[in-house]
Amino acid sequence: MPKLILLRHGESQWNLENRFTGWVDIPLSEKGVEEAERAGIKLKDYPIDTAYTSVLKRATDTLAIALKASEKNGVPITNDQALNERHYGELQGLNKEETAKKFGKEQVHVWRRSYDVAPPGGESLKDTAARTLPYFKKVICEELKRGKNVLIAAHGNSLRSIVMDIEKLTPAEILKVEIPTGVPIVYDFDSKLKLLSKKVL
Repeated sequence: MPKLILLRHGESQWNLENRFTGWVDIPLSEKGVEEAERAGIKLKDYPIDTAYTSVLKRATDTLAIALKASEKNGVPITNDQALNERHYGELQGLNKEETAKKFGKEQVHVWRRSYDVAPPGGESLKDTAARTLPYFKKVICEELKRGKNVLIAAHGNSLRSIVMDIEKLTPAEILKVEIPTGVPIVYDFDSKLKLLSKKVL
C-alpha cells in the first residue's frame, strides 16, 4: 500500500517578512529550520523510498533537514522546476500590505485567491497546476504504482495543485485549502492509486 507524503517547506525569510516569494530563492527562517526538523521527527516511523522537491532552496533545505531528522539519509532525491512555487511575476519581493496599497486590496485578493487570474507577469493557480500535475502524474504516480513510498517537499501552490487532483476538489474548493508550513500530510493508496486515507501529522 503506497504512501505519498506532502511537505510544504518551513517558514522562509520572506514568509516571515510577509512578502510575495514565488521563484525568488529565499532561505528558511530560524523558525522554518525548526519546522523542518519537527517534520522529520514526525516522519521517523514512515518508510520513504524516494523524494522529490523543487529547485528552490527553501524546499530543498526543508527536505534535507527533514530526512536527516528522520534518520533517512540515503533516500534518493530528484529536483524539478515543475514542483516550484507559483510564479508571482511583478509581485515577487513586494510586501503584501504595500502591494494592497499599490494595486488595491480587492485586486490583490483576486490575484491571490482566484483560480485562473494571474498577477502581472506571473502564474495563476491554474497555470501552476498545468506545470505541476503532468510531472506528478508522469513521474511520481508511476513510483506510487510500483509500490514506492514517496515524499514531496515543495510549496503551498504546487502542493495545492496535487491535493486538488488527489482529493478531486473543484477550483472553488481548492481556494479554501491552506497547507501549513512544515506539516507532513500522508496519503495512503491502493495498488490502483485509489485514495484510501489521509492523515495530517
